[in-house]
Amino acid sequence: MAKTSELLIIGGDGDLAIRKLYPALFSLEQAGELSEGFTIVGMARKPKSRDEVLKLIKGRLETSGRFYEEEWQRFANRIDLRQGDASSAESLSEYAKTIDLEKTQLTAYFAIPPSIFESVCNAMDAAGLVVPDTRVVVEKPLGTDKASFCKIHDSLAKIFAETQVYRIDHYLGKESVQNLLALRFANIFFGSLWNGSYIENVQITIAETVGVEDRHEFYEETGALRDMVQNHMMQLLCLVALEPPANKSADMIRGEKLKVLKSLKPIELADINAKTIRGQYAAGSIGDELVPGYQQEIGPEKDSNVETYVAIKAEIDNWRWANVPFYLRTGKRMSSRCAEIIIQFRNPKHNIFPSQTIGLAGNQLRIRLQPDEGIELHFLNKGPGVGETPMEEVSLSLDAPDSFAQHSFDAYARLLLEVLNGDQTLFVSADEVIASWDWIDQIRENWQTAKSKAYPYASGTMGPSQAVVMMARDSREWIDLSRQTNRPGIYGNSQST
Repeated sequence: MAKTSELLIIGGDGDLAIRKLYPALFSLEQAGELSEGFTIVGMARKPKSRDEVLKLIKGRLETSGRFYEEEWQRFANRIDLRQGDASSAESLSEYAKTIDLEKTQLTAYFAIPPSIFESVCNAMDAAGLVVPDTRVVVEKPLGTDKASFCKIHDSLAKIFAETQVYRIDHYLGKESVQNLLALRFANIFFGSLWNGSYIENVQITIAETVGVEDRHEFYEETGALRDMVQNHMMQLLCLVALEPPANKSADMIRGEKLKVLKSLKPIELADINAKTIRGQYAAGSIGDELVPGYQQEIGPEKDSNVETYVAIKAEIDNWRWANVPFYLRTGKRMSSRCAEIIIQFRNPKHNIFPSQTIGLAGNQLRIRLQPDEGIELHFLNKGPGVGETPMEEVSLSLDAPDSFAQHSFDAYARLLLEVLNGDQTLFVSADEVIASWDWIDQIRENWQTAKSKAYPYASGTMGPSQAVVMMARDSREWIDLSRQTNRPGIYGNSQST
C-alpha cells in the first residue's frame, strides 16, 4: 500500500513559511496536486495557536491571487501547528508519537538558519524520525565559503544520505529555466547550434531595483558575489553550458552541471581587476523616487567596501565553449528589475547585406526569467519597401500560450512538488556547491590580495562604468535588456523585456 505524505515545516510560523511555503502549497491544492492524505505540520518555538497561524496564512493568500473559500477550507484542514524546539530530541519525540513512519513518508523543511541544522538533525535522529525515505529540504545561504559549507554539509551527512537531501535554489523552479533543457535537447536545430562555432557570447543578468533594505548586516558579511553569483548565477550558467546528458535523470543532469563547474577557468590575480568588477550603489533615483546610497544607509562612520554589484567574465575550458565568454552581472538598485539569459549568435561568415545591417545585433535567443517569464528568438528581416531598405530586427515568441497560465506554478510550488515526488533533478548536489565555492573563493581571495575597490554607481543605472569598460576591451557591450525590436514580430507582437 502506498504511503501517505506529511510535510513538517520547522520554523512553521516564520517569514519564509508564511510568505512562500504555505502559498506555494495552496496553489498545489488548487491544482489538485496534493494527495488525499497529505498533511502539513508547522513547528514553532514561540507559543502561537493554530488559529493565529491560519489567520496569517489566509491573509497572505487573500492578497496574493486567486482565492476561494472552499479551497481554503480544504487546505486549512490539512494544517496543524505544534509548539516545540526542533533542536530538542524531547520535543521531536512528542511529535514522533503522532506519525507512523511505516505508513507515512516524512519530509522536513528546514525554514531555519543553517547554524542550527546540526542540532535539528541530531534531534530528529534521536527521536526516531530518520528512516531511509525521510527527506529534508534546506535553504540558502549554505555557508559563506567552501569551509563553512562543508561544515553544514557534514552536519547533514552524518544523519542523512545525499539522496535524502534537497537543496533549494528557487531559480531552478522557474518555468523558463526548466524549459531551457527542453529547448536545448528536444530540438535538433538548437542542439546543433549550441557551441562555440555558432555562439559568440552569453550574457546572464539578474538586476534588482530594490536596495539592501534591512539586510545591511548580512550584506556586509556576504556581498553580491556570495549572495547571488555563487548559487543562482552559477546554476543558470550550468544549464546553458552543460553537455547533453544520457537521460533526464537527476544523477545525469547534476553530473553534467558538475563538469561545467569544474571546467571554469580560475580568474588569476593578474586578471582579477580586468575580468571582475565590483560596485556599490550611490544615491540616485528609482523611477521618480530619490534614494540614498549604500554608504548613507549604513552611516558615514562605517567605511564599507562591500559590493552590491558584480560583473564577471567567466570562461569554460572545454571543447564546446572554448573562446566563448560568459558575462555575468547582478546588482541592487539598478534601472530595472529583470533576470535574463541572452545567447548571442555569431554573424554569418559572409554578409551580403553589409550596408543594410549596420548596428543590428543579429541573431539572439533571449530567455526571460523575471518579471515576465518567456523566450524570444531575435533575427533579421527585410524591411518593407523597394531598393536597399534597411534590415529590421524582429522576434519570434516561443512563450507558452496564455491559456497555459492556469497550469503554471511559482518556483516554490514546482520545487515542493518535486520534493514530494522524490525527484532531485531541480536541486543542487553537495558536489556542485563545493565546486562553485572553489571558484568563488579564489575570486574573493584575489580581490583581497589586489585590494579591489567597489566602484560607486548611481542608483537607477545598470552599474559602474568600469563594467562597460570590461566589455569594451573585448569589443563587446552589455545588451540592453529593455531594448525592443523595431516592429512587431512576423508571428505576433514582440514582447518587451
